[in-house]
Amino acid sequence: MEFAYIPSPSRGVVDLGPIPLRGYAFCIIIGVFVAVWLGNKRWIARGGRPGTVADISVWAVPFGLVGGRLYHVITDYQLYFSDGRDWVDAFKIWEGGLGIWGAIAFGAVGAWIGCRRRGIPLPAWADALAPGIAIAQAIGRWGNWFNQELYGRKTDVPWALKITSAEDGRVPGTYHPTFLYESLWCIGVAVLVIWADRRFKLGHGRAFALYVASYCVGRFWIEYMRVDDAHEFLGLRLNNWTALLVFILAVVYLVVSAKTRPGREEIVEPGAGSGGGALDEGEPSDSVDSDSGSGAGDGESGDAKSKGAAESAVEKG
Repeated sequence: MEFAYIPSPSRGVVDLGPIPLRGYAFCIIIGVFVAVWLGNKRWIARGGRPGTVADISVWAVPFGLVGGRLYHVITDYQLYFSDGRDWVDAFKIWEGGLGIWGAIAFGAVGAWIGCRRRGIPLPAWADALAPGIAIAQAIGRWGNWFNQELYGRKTDVPWALKITSAEDGRVPGTYHPTFLYESLWCIGVAVLVIWADRRFKLGHGRAFALYVASYCVGRFWIEYMRVDDAHEFLGLRLNNWTALLVFILAVVYLVVSAKTRPGREEIVEPGAGSGGGALDEGEPSDSVDSDSGSGAGDGESGDAKSKGAAESAVEKG
């Protein structure tokens, strides 16, 4: 007997007048805005200019969406190119289907272009954005809830997800809400990266590498619980192997980078100190110089007055 469960929405579209707003697309959009907002705050704290993160995101986000969609379509090609399927659906990104691996890889290419145009080191920008990306993923996973997709094995736990749709091979019932597990995991990853960055002053891409490695750990066990169709090799799903490989690469980067480039970048954006951004450490401010100059002027004036008073006293004597 089912005593409790997480209900699924009856439909994944909310009509705002004549405009249909899909829950999946809404979650992605909100996630992007949160990532840019948090990344901007962290970038300014590191000494960068306000708005730089958003400017580079103009390159990174479109590349990321294209990469995420390509990865999904390539690894799940049977959904679009098998008998009875319409290949045009491969372009309907608003209906769901983004692979995080492709999104990060292509997004990095777009970010590299944006950073190169601004003369900014990509690793520093990635460090600032890392926890925001994790939070964006946490929000984006709720798009899977709207679409009733990517759930886990059948279960009767109190927090089970109730699937009501019977389309595309779904079997109504209660399942592990893997979308929720990954959402909570990503929030934990964001908290971990923020804490570690403050505690150890991570730089040169190490905060981003920590995010990647931590996410891969969670994705591995959550992916293992899913029951949707996927390509398998040696008993593991393709995304399990991808998570394992990317985890190893991220850990290797963390270790090698810490040895070859310890510490954190002193300057993340050239000219930011004099262009309205945060001042570089050790750089004197204009207010200090002004105060010093004023103090020196007052001292010279005082000396002159004292000398004049002394000469007047001698003449009177």
